[in-house]
Amino acid sequence: MSIAATAEHPPQDAQPELQRTLRQRHMTMIAFGGVIGAGLFVGSSTVIAATGPAAVLSYLIAGAIVLSVLRMLGELAVARPALGSFSAYARDGIGPWAGFTIGWLYWYQWTITLAIEATAGATLLQRWVDLPVAVMAGVLLCLLTATSLRSARSFGEFEFWFASIKVTAIVIFIAICLGWLVGAGDSPGLQHLTDGGGFAPAGVAPIFAGVVVVFFAFYGGEVVTIAAAESDDPGRSIARATMSMIVRMLVFYVVSILLIVLIVPWQTIRSGDSPFTDALSTIGLGWGAEVMAIVIVTAVLSALNSGIYAAPRMLYAQAGAGDAPRALTRLNRGGVPQRATLATSAVGLACIVIAYALPGEAFTLLVNSAGAVAVAVYLLIAVSELRLRRQIERETPEALTLKMWLFPWLTYLTIAAMVGIFAAFLFVPAVRSQLIPSAISIAVIVLASLVVTRRRARAAG
Repeated sequence: MSIAATAEHPPQDAQPELQRTLRQRHMTMIAFGGVIGAGLFVGSSTVIAATGPAAVLSYLIAGAIVLSVLRMLGELAVARPALGSFSAYARDGIGPWAGFTIGWLYWYQWTITLAIEATAGATLLQRWVDLPVAVMAGVLLCLLTATSLRSARSFGEFEFWFASIKVTAIVIFIAICLGWLVGAGDSPGLQHLTDGGGFAPAGVAPIFAGVVVVFFAFYGGEVVTIAAAESDDPGRSIARATMSMIVRMLVFYVVSILLIVLIVPWQTIRSGDSPFTDALSTIGLGWGAEVMAIVIVTAVLSALNSGIYAAPRMLYAQAGAGDAPRALTRLNRGGVPQRATLATSAVGLACIVIAYALPGEAFTLLVNSAGAVAVAVYLLIAVSELRLRRQIERETPEALTLKMWLFPWLTYLTIAAMVGIFAAFLFVPAVRSQLIPSAISIAVIVLASLVVTRRRARAAG
């Protein structure tokens, strides 16, 4: 089924059309870039400091949950390519309200993330550029917006090189650490896995608490299914990108964290610092901090680039489905949803202004209001797959060339795990403050979806 054949296409007067200029190499690196970010290079320190060497298990469990969802999404994207990706699947599998809800939740979460990533990038760049954080954040957002407005190919090229730098850095890091552990005379071996209270010094509970935190580090791989609408071969690209991401991401994340806790005594790792830098310093590579600073900046810019691409495409798809103003379906000559992109970046800039003008409770509340949205989005994706898989098996079984593993049992297990993550927000201090603001934002969008779909049903009836 072509993308144009779905209900998720824009109106006929939206000219020119989206351009299929993304190649396989772009799609592969878009998939990698979405899940390799500051959450790995910096955020892992929080999990290790709280969990000890057992942080490896937190990453393994969270990775399995997220990659199961991405496998489900890959299955649907190959069988039913659709503009809007999971918003289309939620609309078809659950109902119009679900398509409205997941699309707007995703857009909302990304607009706030744009401000977070731009501010983080600006803060890191102060190491080399002496400009106020707010000014630099605005400049970064505007520059990447301008690049994205040129064409999907421009986004793909930037993301290809951003992701390539991150992947190369991880591969080199793993090689250096393995070489040191095997060949160094003063290598600690497996000693640090049991020093300081054992493998799980604080018990089992922090491992599962860590899963909640790590979940968000893996978030972002779904961007590749949104990019499928502008790929020259959606089915093949999604299948290959999904499979390579699933295998390599688990290896990159789990092996990196394992090497860190083998090299660095976990008690010395401080939350907020980069444990990758700590590992390189322990080995004796004094330039590690400078190199990791560059890699972390690249990771932040990559996340910002992904958001400037994904959020406007979702807004464009929502407009095409009638869930956003139709004016947002207008494309520029490069086939880019210009109005949706400018609207998204404008909201991102407004969030940067709020971060600068009201850096305390106001911006924190805004950030927290999007905290649990990722879980809600992935939960709706899983429920959509559960319903649509059976429909596809009845109607077009030949389209199921990429299947979810152990269906339906692993789908049920993944749904249960994400419900458990929602429940864990009550008990995990690192994310507890996000629960009520996130619940309010989710409730507001769900309520809006019910109002809109009811009015639409009455008008049609």
